[in-house]
Amino acid sequence: MKKIEIAGRPIGNEYEPYIIAEMSANHNGNIETAFRIIEEAKKAGADAVKIQTYTPDTITLNSDLPDFQIKGGLWDGKTLYELYEWAHTPWEWHKPMFEHARKLGITMFSSPFDTTAVDLLEDLNAPAYKIASFEAIDLPLIRYVAGTGKPMIISTGMADAEEIEEAIAAAREGGCKELAILHCVSGYPAPAEDYNLRTIPDMMERFGLVTGLSDHTLDNTTAIASLVLGASLIEKHFTLDRNGGGPDDSFSLEPADLAALCRDSKTAWKALGKVDYGRKSSEQGNVQFRRSLYFVKDLKAGDFVVEDAIRSVRPGYGVAPKEFDKLVGLQLREDVNANTPVRMDLLKRRTKP
Repeated sequence: MKKIEIAGRPIGNEYEPYIIAEMSANHNGNIETAFRIIEEAKKAGADAVKIQTYTPDTITLNSDLPDFQIKGGLWDGKTLYELYEWAHTPWEWHKPMFEHARKLGITMFSSPFDTTAVDLLEDLNAPAYKIASFEAIDLPLIRYVAGTGKPMIISTGMADAEEIEEAIAAAREGGCKELAILHCVSGYPAPAEDYNLRTIPDMMERFGLVTGLSDHTLDNTTAIASLVLGASLIEKHFTLDRNGGGPDDSFSLEPADLAALCRDSKTAWKALGKVDYGRKSSEQGNVQFRRSLYFVKDLKAGDFVVEDAIRSVRPGYGVAPKEFDKLVGLQLREDVNANTPVRMDLLKRRTKP
């Protein structure tokens, strides 16, 4: 699959990288902050803003038993229910958020975490769906999303090759025609050395899908590097302020960082170009500064060229230096002055006695 389209925007290696700003929980419970995140993503040049659609009751159970306790990391000491109560995007916000995005001209879609979330997003005419890494093994959910007929992106953090194949098969079985996958490390944040970006071209060959990166590192280096290896889309968490104190703020990009990602990813993609050994337009003016052969002595018509009569020097208006040995011993057709370029029309071959 060479490309997919989301809201009319083609995504694939032949197109500029598709940049997704993941809002996640970075609205921190304030819809005005959510609106500002959408606005800043648009200003930065992102192609899309992604949100997450769940409630604590649709994603976990309200229990403080050991299975539901978070130990270590950013959210140490909370139960899963407490985390998702804190982090979720209220469902009544979805419609005004989608309307705000449409008004600004930026695409918005979401990660649904159960079938009721899909139904809500369908009512809002979401143009695509993202399956989060933790849900990549929820094959019934993938089939349900596929049944919408919309493009789908599956994040593969924690999934092995067999599980990725199963997720892809479920999407196909459900009727998904436009499918992309994201290489991902589900650490928050994730160290760059965990990313093993050489996996991306292997995924492209193994699964034959548009492939991208869900990047949880703290800067843009890993994301830009992924483009060189074939990534067509990049997802990064996005916030107004890394010090905002929300669940995901600390490992998210701020507006200036997102703008840099949007700018630099396009530059990197353009730099990849194609296989081309020809002279480039930016080089044309510098051809004159290459080396060539020049006469370094005054010579008369009928003289023979000897080795110390010509030299390889800059600029490049004379015969190429590779012709040096062939020119030695040739006879001049006319007088030449020192410091003038060697031209083949000035020379004739030595005639045998």
